[in-house]
Amino acid sequence: MSDPSHIVSPEDALELMEDEGYAYLDVRTEAEFDGGHPTGAYNIPLRLRGGAGMVPNDAFLQVVKATFPLDAKLVVGCQMGGRSQAAVALLTQAGFTNLRDVSAGWGGKKDAFGGTAELGWQACGLPIGLRAEPGRDYAALREKAGL
Repeated sequence: MSDPSHIVSPEDALELMEDEGYAYLDVRTEAEFDGGHPTGAYNIPLRLRGGAGMVPNDAFLQVVKATFPLDAKLVVGCQMGGRSQAAVALLTQAGFTNLRDVSAGWGGKKDAFGGTAELGWQACGLPIGLRAEPGRDYAALREKAGL
């Protein structure tokens, strides 16, 4: 589980990006990312769609390490918080030290009844992109990692 002191709202994530130089690491699938994402985000999926549903992305850590130094300031987000929480745990184990979990993600955090517990990036009206900035889509980042 993410350290509660490292969980940030979408608004706080934007502030960290603008004021402290954090980069947004979007760990959703390429298709989800292509449907809209925080402006300037990097897309490295934690899981990929396979024939049997979502499967772990075995190249995740390799691509993240090829893209960012271990002391990079990263806000990590997904759709509703589950994948970002898992990604932060994995990245922490790998030695990354400046991580923040955007637990409401892109689509918002849900409560036990399926209702919205916290608005996500999109519903907050924060800046969004529909196309990746050059070199920030998963295909380009995989290539940079030599895959």
